Amino acid sequence: MQHHYRLLSLAFLALALASCSGPDTGVSRETQALTDLRVLAADDMQGRLVGSEGNARARAYLIDRLGEIGVTPVFENYEQRFTFQRSLDFRDPDAPRETVEAVNLVGRIAGTRPGEHVMVIGAHYDHVGVDEDGNVFNGADDNASGTAGLLAIAAAFMENPPVNDVIIVAFDAEEGGLRGARHFVENRPEGYESIGFMLNMDMLAYSETDDLYAVGTWHYPVLLELVSAAAGESSINLRTGYDEPSDDPRNDWTMLSDHGPFHAAGIAFLYLGVEDHEHYHQPSDTYENMTLSFYAGAVDTAVDVALRADAMLDAIAAAPSRQPEPVEK
Repeated sequence: MQHHYRLLSLAFLALALASCSGPDTGVSRETQALTDLRVLAADDMQGRLVGSEGNARARAYLIDRLGEIGVTPVFENYEQRFTFQRSLDFRDPDAPRETVEAVNLVGRIAGTRPGEHVMVIGAHYDHVGVDEDGNVFNGADDNASGTAGLLAIAAAFMENPPVNDVIIVAFDAEEGGLRGARHFVENRPEGYESIGFMLNMDMLAYSETDDLYAVGTWHYPVLLELVSAAAGESSINLRTGYDEPSDDPRNDWTMLSDHGPFHAAGIAFLYLGVEDHEHYHQPSDTYENMTLSFYAGAVDTAVDVALRADAMLDAIAAAPSRQPEPVEK
């Protein structure tokens, strides 16, 4: 299920990529992404569990960064609030439940020639918090890495305005049910209901093999050309896979992160992420344990994918999806 691709040259995108290191702050994209990753994965964020003080602290940082970049709020202060019920003991189905408030952050970057569809770029900023022994699950890879990548893409589009309107979403409550993404899909901002494509980033910062997966091309073959072109420009190995229907969820990531609710709603998606590794959902998922040179390449690749998707959004939205073969009984 892993494929290498030939280089497809898109000259106008090459010019854009050469110039989009982010807003004119004198800070490179790589340096800023590493800073955002380090801050979001710090101990004082306390693992960013939805509803916690650490989660609120991470959210405040993201609101400040979105404002610095120049992303326009879609909701007041970017905040799309919702509540859900959470068990006080996930191991006991009869345990008491509590009401938790979660907050997606939603912003917009205006397109130069917006059409019928918008593009959503997303990553979840919550993680799993602190265990009963006081161990902080920092969530550097899962998913401070994708959230920092989200900020990098937003900065790139502010520097090189997209053709289409782009909606930037930092999802809350991904862990334990994709609740933030589900809420967003079911409660789309007025005026932005027609989503042509969704790019999700979840776990970009750790790989001993330099492999980053672009999941979704099995369902949406129109995206193969896009991934092919990005792979040819990438400093890391951009591969496809993990999206063919399978009885083993470890081999099919179609519904395993925030892109899942979009796919269920018939919206084309790509999910960028790495395979599970030794630090996944462990206290060792820290900034210090990440493969930072790989991460820099992954962020650049994610920016490239986003720019290319904007350039072909109408074609993506119009293309049919592939349906699984019926199962014989």
